[in-house]
Amino acid sequence: MTSTRRSWTDGSLTVRSFLKPYRVASAVFHPAWIPEAVDPTVERLKRGRVIAGAVAAVGVYTFVQGGFAFEEMLENTAIASAVLFFLTPLTVGVMLFIWRRTGTVRQLRTPLVDSLKLLLLFVGCLLTTVGIFRSSEMFGLVPKMLLTLVGLWMAVFVMAGAVRLSGNFFGSAAVHRCLPPLLATVTTWLMAVSDLVTGDLHGLNLTMGVVFILGAPVTVTGLALLEMRRLKRRYGIRLGAHPATLPPTPAGAAPQVPPQGNPYGQLYAPVPGQPYAPAPGQPYAPAPVQPHAPVPGQPYAPAPVQPHAPVPGQPYPQGNPYRQGAPSPYAPSPQQPYGSYRPHNGQNPYGG
Repeated sequence: MTSTRRSWTDGSLTVRSFLKPYRVASAVFHPAWIPEAVDPTVERLKRGRVIAGAVAAVGVYTFVQGGFAFEEMLENTAIASAVLFFLTPLTVGVMLFIWRRTGTVRQLRTPLVDSLKLLLLFVGCLLTTVGIFRSSEMFGLVPKMLLTLVGLWMAVFVMAGAVRLSGNFFGSAAVHRCLPPLLATVTTWLMAVSDLVTGDLHGLNLTMGVVFILGAPVTVTGLALLEMRRLKRRYGIRLGAHPATLPPTPAGAAPQVPPQGNPYGQLYAPVPGQPYAPAPGQPYAPAPVQPHAPVPGQPYAPAPVQPHAPVPGQPYPQGNPYRQGAPSPYAPSPQQPYGSYRPHNGQNPYGG
């Protein structure tokens, strides 16, 4: 959810932008109020799946059916827009019923209205594109050429918008991060089941038709489960939890990992009076050990080591005869200015 309100396109569109329909689609179908994805890897996989599905669909319509079935594609597009228009609000309504145990609908009113606007805009663009191509046959040559150019611009605009919407699914990520994968899964499965029930195999035999139809929902479901699992494990975002109870997740934030060189370490947060206490939420994090107590005036310096004083009866404290304070048996005296001398009595003077 977003607290600050900005313009729909955030001022990114200019007059020259309309020469590139994909740029207009990027600004219109991914407006400024939609939060950025937190997992770029999953977003790239979803876009790759959309592109692969589009290539497969064009290949089926072009090569398998012996020509590009443009009319059938327009019909399928109109059916898809109708499914999106009715199924998306229904699925969101079911989730609102589940979330009412821990929150209210009023808390989600703003992102829900924005998401509904984006859905209506996309469905309207789809139906407009279909209507332009169908109505072009009713006019003369010049109007037909103009309508065809407009229809081609709208077709590129809608296809680019579909790619952008594959990530945020009509801005539902602004309501709940787990809504886009859920809505994508429900929508693709419903459309696939309807094709199987009606026997519409798109001109393919039974085996290839089933594989082609089930390819979209199976891959979408796999990516949806991967996305929701990563959201749950990395950011604590659960589908059944009300969005108001979820922790804030900044856009593009990476999950916290231990510092390099210490794979088992934990992250520490300073606590007043306890600079080495473990961070909240990490009760098992070991605190670093302070080997020396700080000295007054030097809070970060180790305490100086005090020399050991000689102990009576132990002239060589700590086994070091050269330590300060240890008496030497060979020290000079008034009677022996050159120190003591022990005769060897004919024995080895170098003996021990």
